[in-house]
Amino acid sequence: MAEPLRRIALCLQYDGSAYCGWQRQPRDPSVQQTLEEAIAQLDPHRPVRVVAAGRTDSGVHAAGQVVHFDGAGPIPAQRWAAALNGRLPGTIRVRAAAAVPDDWHACFSACYRRYRYTLYNARIPNLFLAPWSWHRYQIRLDEARMREALEDMLGEHDFAAFERAGSARSHSRTTLQEVQVLRRGDLIEVELQASGFLYGMVRLVMGQLVAVGEGRLSLDDFRRRWRSQARHEVKEAAPPQGLCLLRVGYSSEVFPQAAWYDCQPRYLLECSDAPPAAPSQSMPSMH
Repeated sequence: MAEPLRRIALCLQYDGSAYCGWQRQPRDPSVQQTLEEAIAQLDPHRPVRVVAAGRTDSGVHAAGQVVHFDGAGPIPAQRWAAALNGRLPGTIRVRAAAAVPDDWHACFSACYRRYRYTLYNARIPNLFLAPWSWHRYQIRLDEARMREALEDMLGEHDFAAFERAGSARSHSRTTLQEVQVLRRGDLIEVELQASGFLYGMVRLVMGQLVAVGEGRLSLDDFRRRWRSQARHEVKEAAPPQGLCLLRVGYSSEVFPQAAWYDCQPRYLLECSDAPPAAPSQSMPSMH
């Protein structure tokens, strides 16, 4: 007699630079494929399909991605984390596992997703920050203008200007719930929390936001572009390595808070460069 299926939720981290993104692809390695193959080693009697709260792009990291799958077998729900970590590459780690109701869904049960984008705004490159940030060094970014631009986007709107081609969504409306722009020396962290994000939305927003912070794009033009859904004017997307899926929220906690709430370490720099040039004043190229 076959054992009954149980729904298991996992909270995991991954280094996105090793993968073509979350979703399975025909040729390139994905996080989904790697995780499903590890689960199949422990539950080999049935096909495994893992569903994620957010489909991160190629090169994008995750500190608190949430997924679910239906499995059988004798492994207790909370033991799946240790069992999988012994079979996964070092670029993926499961931080917690829990049993959830059969109708619980990693994507559709989520109340919000929160992303953090890290900018490194010093003149001198830093090898250890490069895989996890976008180095913008020519102009000192005006974080106050960036914050003002984001705060105007709070609430439910049509964000078609920030949606890449190829989306399967039937509409481009979503609710931006919270924004934060924090400068600490040469580092700027931008956090966006929404009920859901459009395909490529955060990287397109960040590309425009950096243009605002550098003075290349006015606040009025930034607002006009997204309010009028002028997608053809939004041409610059931020690179993936600065972006991290920070956490996913649900109406009731699934995992211990220490496992999921804020698990991307904040970078601390003991010293920083001399300040870059004032806003909108270019400095000599480093190349």
